[in-house]
Amino acid sequence: MSFSSCCLKTFTWGGTPTGKEVKLANNNSYVTGDNKDAAVLFIHDLFGWKYNNIRLLADHYAREANVTVYVPDFFGGWVVDWELVEQDRFDKIDLAGLLRDNSREIRGPEMEACAKALKSEHGFKRLGAIGFCYGGWAVCHLAHKRHEPKLVDAISMGHPSWLEKADVENLAVPVQILAPEIDPAFNQELKTFTFATLLKLNLPFDYVHYPGIVHGSLVRGSEKLAKEREAMASAKNSAVAWFKEHLH
Repeated sequence: MSFSSCCLKTFTWGGTPTGKEVKLANNNSYVTGDNKDAAVLFIHDLFGWKYNNIRLLADHYAREANVTVYVPDFFGGWVVDWELVEQDRFDKIDLAGLLRDNSREIRGPEMEACAKALKSEHGFKRLGAIGFCYGGWAVCHLAHKRHEPKLVDAISMGHPSWLEKADVENLAVPVQILAPEIDPAFNQELKTFTFATLLKLNLPFDYVHYPGIVHGSLVRGSEKLAKEREAMASAKNSAVAWFKEHLH
């Protein structure tokens, strides 16, 4: 099978995003898809809203789940040096500054404003949210039981970071967890707690385990490594199926 035909069935590595840039609430945002009733708010990871794979994933979700996908910038214009991340040279990145400038207190209200705008101003009847790494805690923030009416109708999170037990304990909507086996941010203790807590909350949930896969690979998995290629495609397909079930 050729590389191009494989990508058609999995994930389009190196492709060109098909959406456009707009404003959502007060945030710059990438948008793709044309469904007027169902939308997904995609909260990016460390790579930010302009990272090609993030936008290509958004295109896949829009096309395959029949939703309109928005990817707002929640880093205030800051963009990480993608080459440093891909080389795992995190010591060259100001992670302390990232934490300081993009805390829950700073970005949480922006995320809420974007979710509210999609339902109130744009008129979407159903809204999902998906987030990887940094976006993991964020989608839980949007799914918190304190929001009335609910901001989102279902969430999906992949290899979440900054996640706290209280985030899980206060979930109020169906949740999907895409969980690589090797993940210091979403470690075994937190995985076990999440699974047990969701059972107690009696929420619909989908837990997908990826043996041998490391944190980050569901967004920046390499097409050259079979296990990462398959895991990234599988995670994309799982998210598509989740949103098709809960947003239509």
